[in-house]
Amino acid sequence: MTVGEIAGLIAAIALCVLVALMAGPLLKLGRVLEEVRLAVRDLGHNAVPVLQELKGTVVATNDELAKLSVVTDDVSRASGHATVVTENAAQMSTLFAATLGGPLVKTAAFTYGVRKAFQGRKKK
Repeated sequence: MTVGEIAGLIAAIALCVLVALMAGPLLKLGRVLEEVRLAVRDLGHNAVPVLQELKGTVVATNDELAKLSVVTDDVSRASGHATVVTENAAQMSTLFAATLGGPLVKTAAFTYGVRKAFQGRKKK
């Protein structure tokens, strides 16, 4: 056996030892990759129903928001009507005070004066 053959034999043995040492980690890596593949598959299978439920929830929420929009529009319209009624009542009050307030105060003052005059005569 020559020196070249011995060197080749040593290199072949070193390569076999290296392959044997790397086989364990490579097998573990293969198992990890298999678990990752299964997890991704399960995630894909479970994500579809969750996304369908989420879609249903979004649709229901949009329907409720549309109903709420109708209600807020009605409340806004009713508030506008209440404002008109309040303004009309204020105008009626102002009109009443202007037309009847002055004469009513004068009449009350006159009747008060007459009553006091009659009460003053009764005391004497």
